[in-house]
Parts: sequence; C-alpha cells; structure tokens
Amino acid sequence: MEKTIKEQKMTTFKDLNLSNNLIDGLKKQNITSPTEVQGLSIEKILENKDLLINAQTGSGKTLAYLLPMFEKIDTTKRETQVLVLAPTHELVMQIAEQAKLLATNSNVDVTSFTIIGEVNIQKQIKNIKAIKPHIVVGTCGRVLDLIKQKKLKAHTIKTIVLDEVDSLLSGNNTSVVKDIVKTTLRDRQLLGFSASLNENTIDICNSLMKEPEILKTKQELPINSNINHMYLYGDRRDKFTLLRKALAATTPKRAIIFVNDEDSIETITSKLNHHNYKAVGIFGRMSKEDRKNALNSFKIGKSKVLVSSDLSARGLDIVDITHVFNLDFPASKNEYIHRSGRTARGNRKGDTISIVTNQNLSTVRDYKRNFKINIKPMDLKEGKLVPATFDKKKDNLNTKSNTKPNKKIVFIKY
Repeated sequence: MEKTIKEQKMTTFKDLNLSNNLIDGLKKQNITSPTEVQGLSIEKILENKDLLINAQTGSGKTLAYLLPMFEKIDTTKRETQVLVLAPTHELVMQIAEQAKLLATNSNVDVTSFTIIGEVNIQKQIKNIKAIKPHIVVGTCGRVLDLIKQKKLKAHTIKTIVLDEVDSLLSGNNTSVVKDIVKTTLRDRQLLGFSASLNENTIDICNSLMKEPEILKTKQELPINSNINHMYLYGDRRDKFTLLRKALAATTPKRAIIFVNDEDSIETITSKLNHHNYKAVGIFGRMSKEDRKNALNSFKIGKSKVLVSSDLSARGLDIVDITHVFNLDFPASKNEYIHRSGRTARGNRKGDTISIVTNQNLSTVRDYKRNFKINIKPMDLKEGKLVPATFDKKKDNLNTKSNTKPNKKIVFIKY
C-alpha cells in the first residue's frame, strides 16, 4: 500500500469534474470551494480507485465521498449502488441527512435510506422494497442481517464507504465488515475515511482493497482557547430536563442548541417556548423564507435560542453567541470542533456544554486527549452549574474506548 501525502492545490469544484447541479446545490449550503480532502480525493474516487483517506477533523470528508457518488450513480436504475457503513447510529443519521440535503438542493434524483439496529426490521424491509434506495447508510450488524436475508441486494453495490474506518475495523466489528465486503462483487470500489489511522487498520484495508492508495491531509483545525468545555451526565430520558436546567443556570445572552436528528428540532423548539425560552429552529427542509425569518429573529435578538442540526448551522457567524449546547453529543470529532466554534468568536469567550450519556463518556475522553482540552464534568445544584463529583461506577472516563456500554441505546423522541 503506497502512502502519499500531497499538497493542497488551489482548485474549484468545476476543476474536479462535478456537475453544475451539484455545484449549485453546494452554494445553497454556502459551500463554494472544495476543502483539502475534497480536492485530494474526489477525482480519484471518480476514477474508481480504492482509497484510504486520513483527513483531519473539520475536513469535509462526508461530501468528499458523497459528491463523487452522486456523479457515479445511475439514477435510471432503482437499485442500491452505494453502501456507507458507520460505527454509530448518530453518524449514520448525520450522513443520511447530508445525502438527502444534497439531493434536494441539487435537484438530483438520488434516493437514500438508513439501516440501523434496534429499529423494527420488518418496517425496514418494507421501506427498502418501496424506496429502492441508491444509497444505503447503516450500521454493520443490521446491514449484514438484511444482506443475509437477501432483502438488501449486495450484488448491485458498486462502492462501499467505511466512514470512521478505524472504529469499524476494531474489535468484533472487523469480522462483520469483512463479511459484508465479501458479499459484494470483486470489482466494487472500497473507500475508507478516518481522522486517525493505525497499522492494524491499514493492514486490514490492504487485504480488502485493490492496489489501495493512502491520501493524507496536512491541514489541522486549531481549538479556540477562549472556549470553556463542560458536560452534564445523565440518562437519555433526562436529556431535555438537563438542557432546560442548564439554560436556567447559565442565562446565555444567545445560545445554539445542536441536535443530531433534524426531525426532533420542531418538538424541541416547541418545548423550549413552552418553558418561556424564546427559541427558533432551523433545518434543511425549511423553505428559504422561513429559514431567513428564523435566522433573522435569532440575529437581532428577538429569539435568544436557536435549535439546529449540524447541516443547518454550517456557515453561521454570529459574534455574540455565548453558549453552545450539545443536546445530542456530536457523532464525530470534526462536528465537535464545528459546534464549539460557533461561540467565542473573535476575542470573545464562550461555553460549550454537552449533555452526555453512558455511551458518550469514552468519546469525551478521546476528545480530551486528541484536542488536548479539558472537558470538565459539571452538575446542577440549587439552580447553579457546579463541578461534579462522580460515583466511580458511573464515571468510566478512564476505561478503554472499546468497552461496551452496559445499556442498550434507546432512541427517544423529544
């Protein structure tokens, strides 16, 4: 496997042989020029090469593979042509939202569908049959189940994307990923993306890929030292209550609340208004006029709280946001940086407060180590935010990152 490190060259999406529809669709997200990883990889992906891509946080890797996939998909065929595997439910939903937004904004008839565990499998089978998605985004276990049941046809898959490949090829996941790859035709394309690569991941990919090439970006995102990072620990069912109490304790001048599932935004916004917080929400499916009105209300201070997904908040630059709240913990490291960076603009200071569950604690530890920041555990007492003292049984920040959580993930609608 040849390792290549290339300098970023000044280029445009047009130079990368993307269609005008896609370029126009990206402009609606305020994306006008490719990032380093996009400039390095899009043309090679279009050439059907197998790649292992080491991209720093905040690099735009999702679009780095979705854009060429949209170019390659034959929309005249209603069959699954691209399979994207991700290690967490949250990341699956995030990738799917980006795919749907790109299809809508670009007016391209590419359909996508998510497959995750702990969701009614018969309903998923019914929807796959009805939608016949071009792109399937899913977690490994459920995807393999549906392939084995011949409900998801593997022989039509032209490209497999392993997002956060280092996580997918660790522990018990490795054999499941290998089994999925073996069900596809030998001439399929295999792509791996990750913010970090180890020799074990490289060796496994070398055995699965055809003459693979490693691409590495050099660009690194700095962490703003003016941001104070904190988190509140609780059960999933208590997340909204913790958020509401944290808002009351911190009295932000202006705050953004990030969620992973766009479908929850309207519900969360309504609940916040019920508790007398002046809140507005924005999401990708809003009309241009409604989005404009919501953002204007937030910018002029009529609304103090903005509820948004990562996709909708891209490009926001409002200087006096004092607090960022992660109601759902970000699904990837680049999104943690992106979200946190909405506060402490210029020389100002700001707070990022995350609501975390047992499943997120090892990720908090990873972010602390990777970014060299202190994400402090906090508690709410007598209406104030105070340093927390955890029961050692609950605080597994010092456990290994591959430790399995004791509880199953349960998705709760807000």
